[in-house]
This record gives sequence, structure tokens and C-alpha cells, in this order.
Amino acid sequence: MVEQHTPRSLIVTFYGAYGRAFEGPVPVSALIRLLGAAGVDAPSVRSSVSRLKRRGFLLPERAADGSAAYVLSDEAQQLLDDGDRRIYGNPEPSDEWLVAVFSVPEQERSKRHLLRSRLARLGFGSVAPGVWIAPARLAEETAHTLERLRLTSYVELFRGAHLGFAPTAEAVARWWDLTALAKQHEEFLDRHEPALRALRSGPEPTPEEAYRGYLLALDSWRRLPYADPGLPRDLLPADWPGDRAAAVFAELHSRLWDRGTLFAQP
Repeated sequence: MVEQHTPRSLIVTFYGAYGRAFEGPVPVSALIRLLGAAGVDAPSVRSSVSRLKRRGFLLPERAADGSAAYVLSDEAQQLLDDGDRRIYGNPEPSDEWLVAVFSVPEQERSKRHLLRSRLARLGFGSVAPGVWIAPARLAEETAHTLERLRLTSYVELFRGAHLGFAPTAEAVARWWDLTALAKQHEEFLDRHEPALRALRSGPEPTPEEAYRGYLLALDSWRRLPYADPGLPRDLLPADWPGDRAAAVFAELHSRLWDRGTLFAQP
């Protein structure tokens, strides 16, 4: 997992962590201040906001004082709400699966590529050409994504149990690249476990330090619950690093998020 921390990624992460608590639109001046605390300069904030506006993630409005400001679009709000369940959720174990079967005409192969890439980004594993699988709890989020991208006419969704013939653990190891997923968890731990140890042994961080530390940790973490969709633990290797990575993020959240809100004020 290549560390992102691009200005655009950090803006999305900011809205997910703190921006939705603002009453009304977030002024551009506030974005510049709050992203500046994470090392992003003002020109980069402005250009990234413009790109997010073109993508339909942000909508321009005016703050109470008449200055330029932005709010989340309805689609962006839905995207972040779905993300909350991934990032902060603690799903109950289940042996139910969601299966997506799709067929796209050759003359619309760009949509076939879009379907494959979005299913992969949602955490689906590939069973066969046109057949993808994920834990069943992702059904609602998958439907939201397909509807948002206007791809529902190409896809059928099913849910049920795996009945054979290979043992399910063997099948999961074919459907997902577990080695690559484990490496992503290990890279997260390499970057953020030392910060957690420092928090445990050091003085309480200032609100700005807590805000910056949490924003960067969340920007790294929020991709992992998509790459690794929370596969049943008994189907994974015994030394699966995802357990420790999730515990590290949960403790960083408990130690930093609330204190960071003191800095992330309008």
C-alpha cells in the first residue's frame, strides 16, 4: 500500500472525520487552515477543492460572512456514510456471501472496466470472469455504488452460502490475494504503531497534534477496510495482521479523534 496523503485524499479524509460536524458549509479559509496543519499549502488546497468540485464531491456555497465555502453533495454524503460502516464498524461474523454477476456488451467495454474496478475497490474478490464475491453485509453499499454509477442494468446480485466444492478457506485464498492484503496491514502497522507507542508513553498531545495525527492515521487506514472487506476470521491465516492493524487504529481513534475536534472548529 503506497502511502497517499495527497491533498485531495486529505480533504476527503477531513470531511469524513470532521467536516460533517460543521454547521453549514466549510469556508475555504477553514480548509486552508486545517489542511495546513497536515502540511498542505494553500494553492494545493484550492486546486484539490476545484478537482473535487468537478467530480461532484463538493458543491460551492457561501459561508455566513459571504466568503467562499463548500458543502458535500448528496452522493458524497452517502459515500462517507457508507464509509463510516466500513471504517468504524465491527461486523458480526457471517458465512453469507454477496455474489455479483455481470455482463456488459463489447461495445460498452469501458463500463465493463468501470464495473470491475469499482467492485475491486469495494473489496470484492474475483471468482471467474463476470462473477465477483464479497461478504453479504456489503449488499447495501454495493447497491448504492452501482446506482450512483448507473451500472445496475448490467449486474445481478445474489446472496447465500458457499456449498462447495473446495473448502471455503481454500476458495477465499483464490478469490483474494491474501498475501498482498497482509502486506498492506503490515505497512499500516509499520507507519502507525510507533506513533501509538509514543502516545502511550508520552505527554497528552495538544489539540493540533491530535488532529494532525488522527487525520494522517485515518487517511492511511480508510483504504484498508475496502482492500480487506472483513473476511470471516476462521478463513484467514492464523497470524493475520489485520487483527492488530484494526486494534491499532481503534486505539488511535479513541486517543486522538475527540481531542482533535478541539482544533478542527469552524
